Amino acid sequence: MYPLKIRNLFLASTIVLAMGSVSAQDGLVNSLKINASEKSVESFKFTDVINLANTSIKNQGSSGTCWSYSANSYLESEMIRMGKQPVEISQVFSARNAYVEKGKNYVRMHGAVTLGDGGELHDVINMYRKYGAVPQEVYSGLNYGTSKNKFAEMSGITEALLAAVVKNPNGELTPNWEKAYAAVIDSYLGEVPKNFNYKGKNYTPQSFAKEIVGINPEEYIEFASYSTEPYYKKTMMMVPDNWSFDLVYNVKMNDMTTIIDNALKNGFTVAWASDVSEKSFSWKNGVAYVPTKKYDDMTTVEKENMFNGPKEELQITEEIRQKAFDNYQTTDDHAMHIVGIAKDQLGKEYYIVKNSWGTTNDYKGYLYVSKNFVKYKTTSFMVNKDGIPADISSKIGV
Repeated sequence: MYPLKIRNLFLASTIVLAMGSVSAQDGLVNSLKINASEKSVESFKFTDVINLANTSIKNQGSSGTCWSYSANSYLESEMIRMGKQPVEISQVFSARNAYVEKGKNYVRMHGAVTLGDGGELHDVINMYRKYGAVPQEVYSGLNYGTSKNKFAEMSGITEALLAAVVKNPNGELTPNWEKAYAAVIDSYLGEVPKNFNYKGKNYTPQSFAKEIVGINPEEYIEFASYSTEPYYKKTMMMVPDNWSFDLVYNVKMNDMTTIIDNALKNGFTVAWASDVSEKSFSWKNGVAYVPTKKYDDMTTVEKENMFNGPKEELQITEEIRQKAFDNYQTTDDHAMHIVGIAKDQLGKEYYIVKNSWGTTNDYKGYLYVSKNFVKYKTTSFMVNKDGIPADISSKIGV
């Protein structure tokens, strides 16, 4: 037990950090604007090797809900793969339900767990399993006069409410706090429909998930790579936004790209979470790779030409990867959707990555990310179990 003064200080600092989650997302996007070169599009010549079907580019707006946008985009591609007519699944429905569950966890943990907008790829699967799904047209979350997500005010109010609950002024919690918390969320995002009409038929979220989306949540496997943990066993995903304390399968660094390649070659796309704060990640130019030099060691000319055509890359080892993670140089910044493989004019392969920041970059919402970058900066990824190579499936017992 901590002394009351220290405990209150901790709670206060937690609230401040959580309230910054939405502005942190905006800050991340803004910080990447300087990562660009003038002649990138002219200097790269990408050729598709695999380009799997996916739905239109979305924009998560001013919200830290990339995990929901990427994982729901992934499920939409799964619908296409299964021969279904894809439907835009409400990303905010997944997020809304995760916020409710996260609030419960926050109170149970006396405030000693991450709050805010952030989440993980498995949150979408977990919420799908428990709550079902609804189409975007039924639940947009735009219930407060904006055309795009803008969650900062809602986050500030819900976090203050939960802080008051954790302080427990009555000495014993009543069940009313859960109703009050959900009511605040719903006042911003809209009440969840118990029933709704879609293409002339009535559904509940559960029946829509079963009959229209049709995925089996038990088929989806999440991976990470930590050299500090036993390989091919389940381990805790050691990132702050893993508020549900889910376990993931730990594989070797090179296994990550082996699994992703195998999935893509067999028609499965991949949901992907990564650090994107590197100077070598350019949203504007739609390119990410790992330079051989640190940014601070580059000349002015080298910095200006970082994204002007293919460059030699640093060879990543498990030691380099783990050190970056342990030193907070690799953090759980963003989630996206890997939909294919392309080659540059020198024959080097990149993953084709679908983002959720709109269509304002050079490739209309997509990026080309080198395999070295994926090995270095991936925090987790999720794939259908049938996309995993047989030898790795055997090792993890799936």
